[in-house]
Amino acid sequence: MALVLVTGQPNSALDYLLAARKTKTQAEVAKHLGVDVRTIRRWQTGEVEPPPYIVPALQQLLPLEVPLHGEPDFRFIDLFAGIGGIRTAFENIGGRCVFTSEWDAYAQKTYAENHRDGHPIHGDITQVRAEDVPDHDVLLAGFPCQPFSIAGVSKKNALGRAHGFHDETQGTLFFDICRIIEAKQPRAFLLENVKNLLSHDKGRTFDVIRRALTEDLGYHIHYRVIDGEHFVPQHRERILVVGFREADAAAAFNWDALPMPPKRTRTLKGILHRTDGTEPDLSWDEGRFFDHAKKRVQPKYTLTDHLWAYLQAYAEKHRAAGNGFGFGLVGPNDIARTLSARYYKDGSEILIDQGKRKTPRRLTPRECARLMGFPDTFRIPVSDTRAYKQFGNSVVVDVMAHVAKLMQPMLNADILEPELPLIYATA
Repeated sequence: MALVLVTGQPNSALDYLLAARKTKTQAEVAKHLGVDVRTIRRWQTGEVEPPPYIVPALQQLLPLEVPLHGEPDFRFIDLFAGIGGIRTAFENIGGRCVFTSEWDAYAQKTYAENHRDGHPIHGDITQVRAEDVPDHDVLLAGFPCQPFSIAGVSKKNALGRAHGFHDETQGTLFFDICRIIEAKQPRAFLLENVKNLLSHDKGRTFDVIRRALTEDLGYHIHYRVIDGEHFVPQHRERILVVGFREADAAAAFNWDALPMPPKRTRTLKGILHRTDGTEPDLSWDEGRFFDHAKKRVQPKYTLTDHLWAYLQAYAEKHRAAGNGFGFGLVGPNDIARTLSARYYKDGSEILIDQGKRKTPRRLTPRECARLMGFPDTFRIPVSDTRAYKQFGNSVVVDVMAHVAKLMQPMLNADILEPELPLIYATA
């Protein structure tokens, strides 16, 4: 079965919907997506445009051999892919993922469950030769931050050692990004990391990264720290580094054009399970997080009296010592602290207030998904512990969607001609 394009866009949600309807009834598709049958009907008739975020869920209804007809606007690779938070944003602006690398087997499972495109997920990127990576236009990477060992260039010259990224970043995962960029010369890249990358080792770590990308590899870069709180009810600052091979494209990019809704316009009320009977019944969650019969979050997410007493005593101890350590107790009208990969341990950074008669509870993994901007069509096939780690390590999907749209004009083939010579950036 071939996917016949109706819209002219290779990743259109409508095209996937129509392809799914060739083998599935409206009721079956509606159940799969967790929406009303009337919604499917309105999407099909064109009364309402189907949202792009349903594409990964619709892909699961199609055979793996179904190809995308038509050429994508650009091809990209997804390194340190996690659970695919960056990927979807670039698919939604017309890109096609041609290579994925993620070392964690549990993250691979979640990624594969939500992105069924037929190509394998490669493991340890350090074991992948650059020449084996497919040609691509855009490189995406949410790479881990590792310490850099920085020595003076003059000392290296005296020792007869090469300098630049081949030496300064060797042994770090950033080196693997550099060697792929050097070999494949993508038109552009987007790198994501924690805010502290800027200040690590008094700024010397980021200086190595900046020089590797500009002076050694010849790209023009723009970077900015963005707080996810503009888009989701969570304070989450991350640095984003956008790079372009051509000077014209780089000059056209402007971080100030990124739409930034005011903070606190979204509160936890929008992501918490609803106990008034309006919580969507997601068949793929199978009641794992929410008891629809009793209209309540499953009791296992409520803290035990012992753990709650411990967390209060721990917070009091540090308050007395003048420290700021402690739990974060929040309600529907609040904004959460940063969700971390350690959330599975005790959930202390984000505890939901359940009133004086009941101890607080943790967020459920489904609520964590929503807190990171993932739609309810996103499937969680791993244990709670693994899910907490995955969402804590992920990106805010809404941020990536806006950055992808900001980059989109620069990814147009009419602007970025691959045969143009490299123009090296200045510091």
